[in-house]
Amino acid sequence: MVKKKRIYICTECGYETFSWIGKCPGCQSWYSLQEEEDTPGRKNMTADTAGGAFKNLEDIEPLEEKRFQSGIHEMDRVLGGGTVPGSVVLVGGDPGIGKSTLLLQAALRFASKNYKVLYVTGEESLGQVRTRSTRLELPSCGLAVLAEMEYSRIASQINSIEPDLVVIDSIQTVMKSELGSIPGSVVQVREATASFNQIAKSKHITFFLIGHVTKEGAIAGPRVLEHMVDCVLYFEGDRYHNFRILRGIKNRFGSTNEMGIFTMEPNGLLEVENPSALFLGNRSEQAAGSIVVSTMEGTRPLLVEIQSLVTPSYTGGTPRRTSAGLDFNRVALIVAVLEKRVGMQLFNRDIFINAMGGVKVMEPAVELGVAMSIASAYRDTPVGEGTVIVGEIGLTGEVRPVNRISERLREGSKMGFQRCLLPQGNLDAQFFPGRDLLEKETELVGVATLKQALQMGLE
Repeated sequence: MVKKKRIYICTECGYETFSWIGKCPGCQSWYSLQEEEDTPGRKNMTADTAGGAFKNLEDIEPLEEKRFQSGIHEMDRVLGGGTVPGSVVLVGGDPGIGKSTLLLQAALRFASKNYKVLYVTGEESLGQVRTRSTRLELPSCGLAVLAEMEYSRIASQINSIEPDLVVIDSIQTVMKSELGSIPGSVVQVREATASFNQIAKSKHITFFLIGHVTKEGAIAGPRVLEHMVDCVLYFEGDRYHNFRILRGIKNRFGSTNEMGIFTMEPNGLLEVENPSALFLGNRSEQAAGSIVVSTMEGTRPLLVEIQSLVTPSYTGGTPRRTSAGLDFNRVALIVAVLEKRVGMQLFNRDIFINAMGGVKVMEPAVELGVAMSIASAYRDTPVGEGTVIVGEIGLTGEVRPVNRISERLREGSKMGFQRCLLPQGNLDAQFFPGRDLLEKETELVGVATLKQALQMGLE
C-alpha cells in the first residue's frame, strides 16, 4: 500500500514544503502553513498536445464590454455600471454582515429581468433560502436554487441549466472529492475557484462567489484567490449600526474606489440615496471638537462628521492616542504637525478621535478637518456653524490642494453648509467647474497654512 504524502501549504502565498516550519520562506508570514494531503494529479501536468496559436495584438478583435444590471443601483455602481458576462466576482465580509442576503436579493433582481440564475448554497437548506426570500418580499421569478457542496454535481447542473449568472454561497464549502482534503482547505478553495473561473470564461457565465474572512479581515484561503478572480468586493459594517458598505478592492472592468451604502432592515438591504444625511443625522452644530469633512469615495462625495476629545493625561506615562475610522499613523502625523508648526502642547494630552457612524475615512483630503477637530477640542472652541472643511496637510504645515473640489462643494451646499475652508491652491486654479454658482451659494475661505486655517476657523 502506497503511503500518502503530506505537504504544508502557505495560506497567504501558496508556498509548498514537505515539513512544517513556523515562518513561510515565500512571504515571510508566521504560522501560515497548513497541512494538506499530496493527492496524485493535484499538480498541473504539462500536456503533450501543442499549445494554442498566437495572434498579433493588432489582429485581435476587442471585446464589447456588454453589461447587465441587477437593479440594485449601489451594487451596480461598485461593479462599474453592472456585471460583465464571463466575469468572476468574489464577495467577502464578516459573518452575519449580510453577504448572503445581498446576493440573494441580486439573484432575485436578475431573475426578474428574465436572466437565468442559479443560486448554489452549501451552508443552508432549500427551506432556509426560501424563508429568507419570503422575508425579502421579492418575487421568486423562477430562480433556480441548489443545495450542494460537491463540485462535480454543481458543474453538472450548470451544464444542464446553462444559466447567465451563478451565485456560490460559499466558495469555502465547495469540495472536489478527488483532492482528498476537507472543504475550506487551501487546495480545495484554490482548485474550486480555478474550475469556476474556467467555466465562466468558456461559457460567458457570471459567477458571484461568497468568501469567508479570517479574524484579521482577509478572505480565508490562499492569497492567490484574489488574483484569480476579476473583481473583489468587501461587505463591511458595524454590528451596532444598521448601515452596510460595499467597497470595491479590485475590479478589472471598472474603478476600485467606488462604494455602495445600504441599511439593514427587517425586509433586507435597502439602498441609501443620500448617505451624507445618514452620517450627519444626529450631529450637534456647536460642539467643540466636532467638524464636518468632505471626502470622495469613487465618484461620490460624502460628508462625514469627525469628533475629537482632548484631555489631560493623568497616568504619568505615555498619553493615549485612540482613533476609530481613521488611520492611526496619519492621526499621529497630524498631532506632530500641530505641535511643531502651530505650537500646541499635546505631548501630555490623551487624544481620542472618531469618524462618526462607523464609516472608515482614509482619504488625505480629510487631514485638515482632522487637525481642526483636534485643535477645536484642545481649545474648547467650536468651529463656525455651517462650515465644511477640505484639505491635505504637509509636514511643513502647508495646506495642499485636493482634487474634484467642485463635487465636494456641491455636496456641502446641498446639505446646507454655507461656508467652506479649502486650500488656497484650489481657489487660485484657473479652471474651477461651476465656480461662479458655487461662490453664490457658499462662502469659500482659502487657507495656505495650518496656522492660517486655525485662525480663520477657530478665532
